[in-house]
Amino acid sequence: MIERIPIALTGYQDAAATPGSDVDTAAWRIISSPADCEAADEAIIPCTTRQPDVARKLLTECQPSDLLRVTGYLTLPGTADGGIRLDVDSVEILWEPPLQEQPPDHPTEDHSDRDRAIQALAEALTGLPCTTTAGEPPDVRINIGPIGLHGLDIGNCHSIDVTTTHTDQLTSAVTAMLATLGSLPPQAGTGLNALSPADIAGFFDDLDLTELTELTGDADASRPEHGVIGPRTWDDLLGNSPGAATDDNDR
Repeated sequence: MIERIPIALTGYQDAAATPGSDVDTAAWRIISSPADCEAADEAIIPCTTRQPDVARKLLTECQPSDLLRVTGYLTLPGTADGGIRLDVDSVEILWEPPLQEQPPDHPTEDHSDRDRAIQALAEALTGLPCTTTAGEPPDVRINIGPIGLHGLDIGNCHSIDVTTTHTDQLTSAVTAMLATLGSLPPQAGTGLNALSPADIAGFFDDLDLTELTELTGDADASRPEHGVIGPRTWDDLLGNSPGAATDDNDR
C-alpha cells in the first residue's frame, strides 16, 4: 500500500505547469528551500492535482518563479526506484516576480554586488537577536528578491517568517538608524577642502624666515615712493591673495 503523508510546502515554481492526461488536471514542480538551508539542500518536488480549480489556477495564473504555498499529500514510491509525488489539494500564490524573464537582447550584467547585498540582508534578518514571547508563532512573511527576476535568480530569493514582535523591533531599529543618518552633516556639495594639521605644519615648514626678514626688515621698502614692492614681494613668496592688488591711485 502506498503511504500518503499530509504536508504543506512553500517553494518557487520551477517551470510552467502542463495539463495532465485527464481533464482538469495539471502537473508542475516547485523548488523547496527551507529556511537557513544551503543551495545543495534544496529539493525539487513534482506536483500534480486533480482539483479543477487548482489546475486552472496553475495553468492560467501561476508562472515560473512564483512563490507558492501548496498543501496536499506526499505520496511515497511503492518501489525503491520509484519517485515521490505531491498530490496538491490547494495552492496559494504568496509572491509574484515583477518580471518573469529578461528581454532576449538584454545585455549581460554583473549583479554580484546586488546578490551579495541580498544574501547579507537575508542572513541579518534571519539572525535577528530579538526577544519573543514563548510560543509566539510567526505571522509576518518578508520576501526578498532582485528586481527583474528570471530563472537564474531564484537562488537569490529569500522568504523569512517573523513574529509581530520581530517586526516591531525591526521597525524601531530602522527608525533609529534613519534618525542617526539624518543627524549627520551632509557629505555632498562643494566647499573648501579642509587642511589637515600636517598640511598646515608643512606649509610653515617650507617658509624661509631669514628671507622673510630680509624682505620686510627694510622700512624703506614699504614707503609710498617705492610703490608696491612690499605687497608684491609677499605675493611672490606666498602666492596671490584677493585684496592684495594695488593700483597707481593707491600710492
